[in-house]
Parts: sequence; structure tokens; C-alpha cells
Amino acid sequence: MSAHDAGRVAPQRVWDLPTRLGHWLLPLLVGVSWATAEWGLLDWHRRSGYAILTVVLFRVFWGFFGSTTARFSDFVRRPSVVLSYARSLRERAGHALVIGHNPMGGWSVLALLTVLLVQTITGLFSVDTDGLESGPLSYLISFRSGRLLAEIHEISFNVLIGLVLLHLAAVAYYTLIRREALIPAMLNGRKSLPPDATQGLRFASPWRALVGIIIAVLVVLLIARGLRF
Repeated sequence: MSAHDAGRVAPQRVWDLPTRLGHWLLPLLVGVSWATAEWGLLDWHRRSGYAILTVVLFRVFWGFFGSTTARFSDFVRRPSVVLSYARSLRERAGHALVIGHNPMGGWSVLALLTVLLVQTITGLFSVDTDGLESGPLSYLISFRSGRLLAEIHEISFNVLIGLVLLHLAAVAYYTLIRREALIPAMLNGRKSLPPDATQGLRFASPWRALVGIIIAVLVVLLIARGLRF
């Protein structure tokens, strides 16, 4: 970005509403899942798990059919691109203009979604030590396998916490050191950018988002019923 363009930056729409809602709903629901597990409120723990799975499934759908900045093809880059971007962070002068997720942030999103899928899927098959509290799909596997998945469920939560802490550290770095307003952008959907910076962006129709939500809800309802029609 030239000094001339830097002086002409203006707020431009970058993030659509479904992406922003998913971004804020997931940490809220993860917090609810943790609290309900700690307090032994397993009925609510299951409900929050279903809600997380619904949001994650929609986000996967949106990663293929959503707006430009929400698509995996827009922000999941080759390792060489990620390494090149990481090296550029050493320079205080700045790095190449990024409209949506930067190359490192893109892999962070992918990692978080993957671990959340592991979390929710293992929870669906998990069995507790006395076999009284079990996931809706636990009847499909043996008790021993259900206990193994319950352990993976707990371990993956610790991995998730580690990824969340890294994510928060990255946000703090970009906010305090790079002076990039990431949090306001994810709230109002706008970034201060040079003229025509978002010219190539395409925003998906709300009707497409509705289709994705309906698909995710129906899949989770079927799972909650134990895949019984």
C-alpha cells in the first residue's frame, strides 16, 4: 500500500453476517459446553454440543458456498505462502495487503474447525464409566470404543483451548503491534482499506445462507435422534 493510498483508506465491507455470527457464537457455545460439563449439567452439555455442531457444519458449508472472504479457497494457502507471510511479519513497515483472513489466520480457522469437529463427533459416540450417560450414537460401537472416544473428547478439548489461546495472542499482536482493528472488523464487517480494494469480492445471497442453516439443523436433528428416522 502506498503512502498516497494509505491516506485515502475508508471503511469497506469485508465480512458477511453469517461469518461474523458464526465467529462469535462458537466461543460462546464452547464456554457453555465447558461450564455445563464442569457443573454436571449433561443435558445442557449435549444441547450446547448439538449447537456447536450445527454452527460448524454451517461454517463448512459456507466455506464452499459462501461469500468470497468466507470460502476456504480464499484463505487456505500453501505452506510456502504461509512461511513467506510469517517472515514478512518481522518487518514493521508492513506486509502485503490482505482483505480477509491472512495466510496464517486461514490455517488457524481450519485447525479450530477441525478440532471442534473432533470434539463434537467424539462426544456423539462417548460413553461414561458406568454407561449411564452416553452420546446418541454410542449404541453403534462397543463400550470400550465409547470410552476411548470419551478420552479423545477430553484431550481434544485441551487442544482446543491451546488453539484458542494462540488465536487470542495473534489478535492481541495484530491489535497492539500491527495496529489492525481485527475485532471491530469482525463486529461490523468492515475494514479500512484503499479504494477498490474489495472490488473483486462477492457476497452470497441470504437465501443461500438459509439453505446452509436448514441443512445443518436437519443433519444435527437426525444425529440427536440416533440416526433413527
